[in-house]
Formats: sequence, structure tokens, C-alpha cells
Amino acid sequence: MKASDIKKGNVIEHNGGVYQVRDIERSAPQGRGGNVKFRFTLYAVPGGGKLDLSAGADEDFREVELSRRQASFSYKDGEAFVFLDDEDYTPYTLDADVVGGDAGYVHDGLTGCYVQIIDEAPVGLQLPQTVALEVVETPPELKGGTATKRPKPARLSTGIEIQVPEYIGNGERVLVNTTSGEFAGRAD
Repeated sequence: MKASDIKKGNVIEHNGGVYQVRDIERSAPQGRGGNVKFRFTLYAVPGGGKLDLSAGADEDFREVELSRRQASFSYKDGEAFVFLDDEDYTPYTLDADVVGGDAGYVHDGLTGCYVQIIDEAPVGLQLPQTVALEVVETPPELKGGTATKRPKPARLSTGIEIQVPEYIGNGERVLVNTTSGEFAGRAD
């Protein structure tokens, strides 16, 4: 496929590696006969390493078929994470380096995930927009302090730390945005 046909989310081959396109910038030089250039922000599949690539509109890339299967987290096998396909219970094992920083959002019984697969091999993980995690350690709310509501640090059951409003206490379940890593409200 031509560079000009590539869309966000496409998976392409480049220099023997496989990359998912996350962002595209198009630049057309001023004047006549200028060639349109595309700048792609690519993430390696698997691994997630970031790569910036510039290409002319007519450059050819091979698209790689990526399938997504809805799956739920099942258990950890050493450092690896095992997800089960929601339909046929196929286990997909993703190494810790593939899961990367998302590991802090993965908890027992997590549903609504998508495992990305190329050539029947699991290569990536897409988390739900928010996950519910328990607060295991946070300082108590300051009584009679200032009227401003300052956020405070809270350590969650998976080990990650986020900022939460002062009124959140230990043992509460909170929603965390998996894209920004920010507090997204109380969980039911």
C-alpha cells in the first residue's frame, strides 16, 4: 500500500520489523512540483518501541494483517500475562515487555481487553478505557484544612501510584484512565 493510503491503526512492515501506525502528519511543501511527505509515528509490534518515519506519498509499504480478539486476564505465569479468549478460551501469553507499562492496570478478572494477533501469535494488548482498582495506601484526608481540594498520592492494588482527590480513602475502588493514568472517579 502507498504511504498516502495508510491510516491510523494500520500495521505495516518496515526494515524487517512490524509496526502499528499511531499518528500521521501530512506536509505539503509550498511551490510547484513539491512532493507531499508523510510523517508516521510507529510503535513496534511486539515491544512497543517508538519510531518516527518520514515517507513520500508514493512509497510502498506492506500491510500486515492484525486481528484483535476480545479476551480477559486469567493469571500470571512467571513474568508473563495469560489472557483467555472470551469466545473460545484460547490462552494468549504476553511477555512482560509486551505488556510494558500497562501491567499496572492488569488485575484479576480484568475483562474488556483486546489481544492483538499477527500470524496467530499474540503481539500486543489493548486495555479497556478505564479499569477499577483498589486503593491500598493513601494518606488520610486533612480535616479542617484549606478549602481547596488538593490531590494526594494513592498506591493501588497492582502497585501503581496515581493522584486521587482528598476524600478517597484506603480500601475504596477507583476508576483509572488507562491512557492518561489519571483518576476517573469512584468505582461502583
